[in-house]
Amino acid sequence: MVGRKAVLLTGGLTLAGFAAAFVLAQPSQTIGILTPDDAEVIAVGQSIYADQCAACHGARLEGQPNWRIRGEDGLLPAPPHDATGHTWHHDDETLFTLTKYGLAGLMENAPPSGMPVYEGVLTDEEIIAVLSFIKSTWPDDLRQYHDELNAQSE
Repeated sequence: MVGRKAVLLTGGLTLAGFAAAFVLAQPSQTIGILTPDDAEVIAVGQSIYADQCAACHGARLEGQPNWRIRGEDGLLPAPPHDATGHTWHHDDETLFTLTKYGLAGLMENAPPSGMPVYEGVLTDEEIIAVLSFIKSTWPDDLRQYHDELNAQSE
């Protein structure tokens, strides 16, 4: 009788192991187009950010002072991309479109903006890398909120 129990226990453990391996082998459900957990993409994005974005948005993603108040030129200063800003309030597609095409990509008769258009300057993959880098710096609760925004927009 001990032999039968051992066989059943071994079989059950083997089946549980196969089930666990199957679940772990499944691709993770990616929400949106950004990949903030991909170290290679993040490294590329961080480098591009330093070259293309940090002059306005800050080396630490802190943005410009008084970013909510229009300057004498009528333009809003560059907002922060860290947790104190509003970048995480927008889904991936909105962030991508804004970066590639500027405000004109999001609305007709867009107001003037100091944000340059990166179409023809950065590839789509480079834009995604920069945005992935930015998202990788956010605290977990903001990343989760951002993932929920992306899920709603899909």
